Amino acid sequence: MDSKIFWNSYTFMLLVLCSGAAAYDALDPKGNITIKWDVVSWTPDGYVAVVTMNNFQMYRPIMSPGWTLGWTWAKNEMIWAMMGAQATEQGDCSKFRTNIPHSCDKNPAIVDLLPNTPYNQQIANCCKGGVLSSRGKDPSAALSAFQIAVGSSGTTKRTVKLPKNFTLLAPGGGYICGPAKIIRPTLFITPDGRRITRAMMTWRVICTYSQFLASPKPTCCVSLSSFHNGSITPCPSCSCGCQNSSNCIMKTPSGKGVNVPNKVNKAVLQCTKHMCPVNVHWHVKSNYKKYWSVKITITNFNYRFNYTQWTLVVQHPNLNNATQVSSFSYKPLMPNQSTNDTALFYGRKSYNDVLMQAGPKGNVHSDLTLQKDGKTLALKKGWAFPRRVYFNGNLCVMPSPESYPYLPNSAGNR
Repeated sequence: MDSKIFWNSYTFMLLVLCSGAAAYDALDPKGNITIKWDVVSWTPDGYVAVVTMNNFQMYRPIMSPGWTLGWTWAKNEMIWAMMGAQATEQGDCSKFRTNIPHSCDKNPAIVDLLPNTPYNQQIANCCKGGVLSSRGKDPSAALSAFQIAVGSSGTTKRTVKLPKNFTLLAPGGGYICGPAKIIRPTLFITPDGRRITRAMMTWRVICTYSQFLASPKPTCCVSLSSFHNGSITPCPSCSCGCQNSSNCIMKTPSGKGVNVPNKVNKAVLQCTKHMCPVNVHWHVKSNYKKYWSVKITITNFNYRFNYTQWTLVVQHPNLNNATQVSSFSYKPLMPNQSTNDTALFYGRKSYNDVLMQAGPKGNVHSDLTLQKDGKTLALKKGWAFPRRVYFNGNLCVMPSPESYPYLPNSAGNR
């Protein structure tokens, strides 16, 4: 299949998916980021609220430099104080002569505090630098929270006006937030489990992700190879677009990478035929009567970006019989309860959970051993290669089936 035809069909598919249900994900249909405001007390001119952000997406994290949450105040509210987060701008607080507010901005932008923040400025689940793990990888790290004291607002449930125009910014973008809706007040249980209190008022905002809105072009591609075939099936040419190929940087002969100026906060890619920031390579290492093995390599071609909390999702009918995974952590995903053909891979903490920028350390890899079931006879007709691959929740471009490395029937009897 011609690469231009493949790219056009890929674009058409994304347009169709994004036209009616821009944020629907067949592998994670209930995935979203839910932001909840719990008013815990009223004050003479407003309220104090605890804001929590839950990443309910199974395999899409929010990486460094983290999230930025924004909204528009309904009236003339301002922020007296915050714990666990801060507004990026103070705004015009000139009308206050004493007791200056934390922020008087009509459209505040809130960011998480860093892990080394003093304890007297922290609350539970704050201060992660805005990084959120995916729920499938680590539910305990998929939560962020901060406390906010709001003034010049209503002082009862009837007089307070909900903020509007919520926005959620993250590396790569792509999030759309709905309106705030009042829900049943949250219940809180004391640590000893003997008393239950409730929020004075609770409202919720749901933000969903659209890959097409994040980037009209794909952001990753897949290449393939096999143990008995000397050729490699590369990523399709211009998988991620070649409009900016003139701005890419050639790899140095020593392989040590290059010095990239930090004047512009934009991706700087290594020159490749596919021009993707990330390449996932699937190599069939061996094939025996009862099992077969694969080597998975993920390579970062971006000279400016480290992928923290990265995730890899692979669809293959034999992943229900994965017996051994080295280097990566592994969890089965079952978007359809009747089938178990999808696996979530991610790095091990402090070992390879960060995919470094382009250069000698810009790759991570793992070996995967799978046991054959009774219906598997041989690795032929492309059966050994994945059906779909997602990196950080984004669908990667696959080679056309006609270009797959040919696997003879005899390979099944090795």
